[in-house]
Amino acid sequence: MAKVLMKGNEAIGAAAIKAECRYYFGYPITPSSELPEYLSRELPKVDGVFLQAESETAAINMLYGAAGAGARAMTGSSSPGISLKQEGISYIAGAELPCVIVNIVRGGPGLGSIQPSQADYFQATKGGGHGDYRMVVLAPDSIQETVDLVIEGFDIADQYRNPVMILGDGVIGQMMEPVEFKDPPKRDLPPKDWATTGTKDSNGRKRVINSLYIEAEACEQMNLKLQAKYREIQKNEIKFETFGTEGAEIILSAYGITSRVTKNAIKILEKEGIKAGMVRPITLWPFPYKEFEKAAEIDSVKAFLSIEMSMGQMVEDVRLGVNGKKPVYFYGRAGGVVPEPLEIVEEVKKILGGVK
Repeated sequence: MAKVLMKGNEAIGAAAIKAECRYYFGYPITPSSELPEYLSRELPKVDGVFLQAESETAAINMLYGAAGAGARAMTGSSSPGISLKQEGISYIAGAELPCVIVNIVRGGPGLGSIQPSQADYFQATKGGGHGDYRMVVLAPDSIQETVDLVIEGFDIADQYRNPVMILGDGVIGQMMEPVEFKDPPKRDLPPKDWATTGTKDSNGRKRVINSLYIEAEACEQMNLKLQAKYREIQKNEIKFETFGTEGAEIILSAYGITSRVTKNAIKILEKEGIKAGMVRPITLWPFPYKEFEKAAEIDSVKAFLSIEMSMGQMVEDVRLGVNGKKPVYFYGRAGGVVPEPLEIVEEVKKILGGVK
């Protein structure tokens, strides 16, 4: 299959269509606006529907309705827009509806900047909205991986009846790379016999999509059901990449575009006689804690360094994985500044110089 040169946001739209998504509800915001622009042109060509909502709040509730009817549907935005969608995301998770939500992260807090950031990690992985719920959060580091994860993300959503978030950043959204649209591994997806079709099911019962449980005990049972599902996701869906960890003196952790900068730093360090490795989470939730625990048991490893385009968010999960076995340090840039490889090199040297 021939590769095509595409911008990240447009590749996300093309991957969604490849995954048989036929409904998109959204509102434009930099640096994600090419996604709705692309789908407004391309979805009608496959008998799909693009609808620019009057607000982000409206868009997420339209997604709720389409997902509740059993359609493959998606929304997308950037940081402030995703914040406006949080109530609806909690409702969607509570109603157990499959869908894909794209966040091309920009600098914050507040209106912040329109430059790339990773400061929405807490929002994506720790809830964001109200209540005990989880989204599967996929963090690609290239346009090819973005395409692959969008396509697989729709299957993951359908398999577990759960929202899936693609967490990119302004670089992933705006950069151009050659991509290939491959078929994902086949999953045995359950039938959508819960979807609201306007008719009664075979037992004569009306299908109802709901997240309201007036009785405390009933709401507790629903929460227990959700937690059992989340444990199943944790067992089956963790994704990560390791790079040069064998014999490493220090393990670097990074995700998304920052991991590519980190790989360049590792290559520079190697030329200077310093062996560094990397653990890259691809699923930010569920997080690959065991892989960090395993890396902490490597005798040669003296320390860990989490590199992020934030003021320190993923580092908390790295610390949980390392579990006190080795010191964990943090290096971050904020507001839309992308760290440079030589900055990381200097930080590694400083850490190794102070660790006995």
